[in-house]
Amino acid sequence: MTDLTPARPMPHPGHHAVWDDSADEAVDKRFKRLSREEAAVLKSQDPPVSPWRVIAVQAAVGGLVALMGGLITGRVEVMWSLLYGAATVVVPGALMARGMTSRLSSMSPGASAVSFMLWEFVKIGVSLAMLVVASKIVQPLVWPALLVGLVVCIKVYWVALLWRGRKKSESTEQHGRDE
Repeated sequence: MTDLTPARPMPHPGHHAVWDDSADEAVDKRFKRLSREEAAVLKSQDPPVSPWRVIAVQAAVGGLVALMGGLITGRVEVMWSLLYGAATVVVPGALMARGMTSRLSSMSPGASAVSFMLWEFVKIGVSLAMLVVASKIVQPLVWPALLVGLVVCIKVYWVALLWRGRKKSESTEQHGRDE
């Protein structure tokens, strides 16, 4: 019978196996500190996606889905429910984007992390509040349509990740052709 337990590193006298520095030294040798110019080139090859662009696309997609839903069903309450579902994603997202792109949010890494958490809580709170009052604002409310509008607009975040991935691969291909 074969022993299938993984081999464990044996601690040496005076050394603890967890604090083996030889592995860290090997990683440090492969790590290259970038100059200011190299960092600028790397940043230009992988630009961030603007949160405002994502918000604008979410609003456009929400409006388009609401229009299509209204035309397909012929019911105006479906259109308004779809639109309100989209708004429960777009409005809080716009508040968060506004908060995260302010000067205060980019003062230091610590302030940026705290700001992100604060604005994420605001976004969640506003979304929940909008869902709670939905039946009072949109009458008659069609909950399945509202949820479809909400989910479709949330999925735009995945599209934004695809934009970023596509930009990165396009710049890599372009860089490869230039050499």
